[in-house]
Amino acid sequence: AAPQGPPVYVDLAYLPGSWSARTVDEEFFRRVRALCYVVSGDDHLKEGVLRPLLDALLAGKHHWGVDIQVTLIPTFDSLVMHEWYQETHERQQELGITVLGSNSTVAMQDETFPACKVEF
Repeated sequence: AAPQGPPVYVDLAYLPGSWSARTVDEEFFRRVRALCYVVSGDDHLKEGVLRPLLDALLAGKHHWGVDIQVTLIPTFDSLVMHEWYQETHERQQELGITVLGSNSTVAMQDETFPACKVEF
C-alpha cells in the first residue's frame, strides 16, 4: 500500500492499458485527481479490466468532496464502455463526469484519423 498523503491534482492523466490497467483502482482516483482522464488500449486485454477501471473512477470521484468537472476520453470504441455509460449515466451526471464520444475525425494531408480536442 502507498503511504497516505494529500491528493495530487493534474490537468490530464493517461490511464494505462492492458495488464497495467489493473493497478488503477478506487484509491488511484481518490489520490490522482485530473480534469481529464484518457482511457486507451484498444485490445482484448483491456476489455477485461475496463469495467472495474470505470467503476473505480465513479467510486473514487465520490470522495473528492468538491465540485470539479471531470472529462473521460476513451481512445477506442468498446461495448463495455457503451454499457457502462448507459448503466451509470445518472451517477456520472451527479459526480460531474462527462464522457467524450469518439466520432470526430481530422484530415491531415492524405490521411484521416479519429481525434479529440481538449482545451484547458
